Amino acid sequence: MNGARWLARALVAEGVDTLFGYPGGAIMPFYDALHDTPQLRHVLPRHEQGAAFAANGYARASGRVGVCVATSGPGASNLVTGIADAMLDSVPMVVITGQVPTQLMGTDAFQELDVFGMTMPMVKHSFIARRVEDLPTMVGEAFRLARSGRPGPVLIDLPKDVQVADAAHLPAHVSSGTDAPEAPTDASLHAALALIAQAQRPVLYAGGGIALGDAVQAFRTFVDATQIPAVLTLKGLGALPTQHPLNLGMLGMHGSRAANLAVQEADLLIVVGARFDDRATGKLAEFAPHARVVHMDIDACEIGKLRHADAGVRGDIATTLTRLTLACAAHLHGRHGAARKAWRAQCKQRAQQFAARYDAPGSGVYAPALLKRLSELAPDATVACDVGQHQMWVAQHWRMDHPRKHLTSGGLGAMGFGLPAALGAQEAKPETRVVCVSGDGSIMMNIQELATLRRYRSPVKIVLLDNQALGMVRQWQELFFEQRYSEIDLSDNPDFAAVAAAFGITALHVDRADGVDAALQALLDADGPALLHVAIDTAANVWPLVPPNRNNGQMLDPAVDDAVVAPARTVTETPHALPA
Repeated sequence: MNGARWLARALVAEGVDTLFGYPGGAIMPFYDALHDTPQLRHVLPRHEQGAAFAANGYARASGRVGVCVATSGPGASNLVTGIADAMLDSVPMVVITGQVPTQLMGTDAFQELDVFGMTMPMVKHSFIARRVEDLPTMVGEAFRLARSGRPGPVLIDLPKDVQVADAAHLPAHVSSGTDAPEAPTDASLHAALALIAQAQRPVLYAGGGIALGDAVQAFRTFVDATQIPAVLTLKGLGALPTQHPLNLGMLGMHGSRAANLAVQEADLLIVVGARFDDRATGKLAEFAPHARVVHMDIDACEIGKLRHADAGVRGDIATTLTRLTLACAAHLHGRHGAARKAWRAQCKQRAQQFAARYDAPGSGVYAPALLKRLSELAPDATVACDVGQHQMWVAQHWRMDHPRKHLTSGGLGAMGFGLPAALGAQEAKPETRVVCVSGDGSIMMNIQELATLRRYRSPVKIVLLDNQALGMVRQWQELFFEQRYSEIDLSDNPDFAAVAAAFGITALHVDRADGVDAALQALLDADGPALLHVAIDTAANVWPLVPPNRNNGQMLDPAVDDAVVAPARTVTETPHALPA
């Protein structure tokens, strides 16, 4: 029983059943220990970044702690983007890195990096094991911290000599569990209730903290009881089903017009597990200018950080919403009932008036219509996105019914996230259909994980929207940089269907609107992993759009004002044909 074997058994005791990693010299004793730990399923991605994103997707989809492993030096540094993504989106992860032996630390030994210092700004906590006796406390604390309060990643850096040291004298590991969430104070609830009772134009502003706090049902009950219209952040999507009559959609830079106008006219914002991110608020000084704020969050640091909270409610969100629901039942039928009813009607009317249309002209594939249709054909699917235009189209047009079914890199906006995150989600929930929506730019960031899908026959379905450009950058260069296109041309893309086929994955192609339904059904019916290559217009843009340094009421939207759209220009002087 050495340190590595003790650690493997401790992971089992913490409830870990799957880990994602890549072996190397400094972590080799741990990989040897996996031979003796059949309870642990190890998944081998083809790059350490893939391992971190897969653990990330596993955690997001399941709500459990994701675990990834890498060796020292480049193995550890390749995990960094996935760790940062987990920190910014509050994803519970434990990251285990091998390290050179303690006597060589600080000597610039082969594959030595200060991963402890390198990751310090992007983890909840870091540990370096100096002795094998450090492991019991360290492992228990790592998992407790990762999943307690506001979740996040925790690093354990594990020197090789600690892994091979005798651990026979160490006690069997017992999980430290999770800290009980703090309950909100009565005073903060009374303050919130007073503001809610006085409001005539209230809006719920719901974020990712609802899913993190297991508060989805409590939130829905609160909405139904209070009949307050709701807007959702990117990570809050699914907290209310898309079709719920009080769901006005996503707010912010690419939010719906109904959502953004409601927020700008509200007299009260009830902020539930959201953090006033700049992509949600637009120009912060002009965000919801008439509104007082009730801010509910598990993290005291978020309350009042960017916007003064007239009532800050710190504590467990599910408990907060449940108690407020009971209290509101007796307070929301007073003198403002008629005003609130008129406000609801106005919000619903705008949602109908500005609802997305899917009758795009022409014979080409219209990406929003394709994504909406796919979500209808696979209503129970979990969707994992990469980053770019396709990410926003998914947020706008996918029919979502739970936030844990929408995996997206929100805070970091990391291209390359989607494919390995989908792999991780499929490992977390093997009985669930998982769809990865990617772009031709993003897919190339971690395209090697097609080999991982093939190895494990993971039945992830990939929809690759190919506009032969870095679409979001191209859109900004068109609108805000005088169409001075710079380094966004991807017209020399490979034949993605041929690439998928080379990896042994079923490959399909569609480039006409009248072929979309058949192609989507063929994708969903395919046995094992499959990729649908979708050719779309290079000039297609994401609308609406709030320009930089503007408030959310100042949206550009050709559906409302044709003058905001510059004439489409050819991105390259010599366009390249898409692969047949």
